Amino acid sequence: MTSGTSVINDKVLQYETFISEVLRRDLQKVLEQRDAVYEKIAQYLQLKNTIQSIQESGSKELKTDVDLGCNFYVQAHVPDASRIYVAVGYGFFVEFTHAEALKFIEKKTNQLTEYTEVLTKDAAKIKANIRMVLEGLRELQGLKDLPEDRRREVF
Repeated sequence: MTSGTSVINDKVLQYETFISEVLRRDLQKVLEQRDAVYEKIAQYLQLKNTIQSIQESGSKELKTDVDLGCNFYVQAHVPDASRIYVAVGYGFFVEFTHAEALKFIEKKTNQLTEYTEVLTKDAAKIKANIRMVLEGLRELQGLKDLPEDRRREVF
C-alpha cells in the first residue's frame, strides 16, 4: 500500500469516527431532548382538557383515579376543585384558579413549542454536518482510484 493510500485511509477512518462518536451522538441527544419537550407539552394539553371538562360540568366536586406509580390507581374525591395545583418546574407547585391555570398552560405550551423549534433546527444542522462529512468521505474514497502521481498533486 502506498503512503498516499495510507493517508486517505487514515482520513476516512477519522471522518467515520467523527460521524459515529460525535455527530450521531449529538443528533440522538437533541432528538431525545425534543421528544421529552413534546411529552411535557402533551401533559399540559391533557391538563388543559381536564380543566375544561371540570368547567363544563359546573360541579365543584371531582372524583378521579390517581396514578400512584407503576399503573397502580386509587380513587380520589376532591370536595372543591375550583382551585388546582400545577407543577411549574423544579419541583414547585402553584395553586391556580381554573382561568389562571389555563392562562399559565397557554404560555407554557407556547414557550415549550418555541423550544422544540430550536431543537428541530439544531437537529437539522447536525444532519447537514453529517451529510457534509459523508460527502467528504465520498471524495476521499474517490481519490483512492486516482493514480499515485495525481494523488501527490492533491496532497
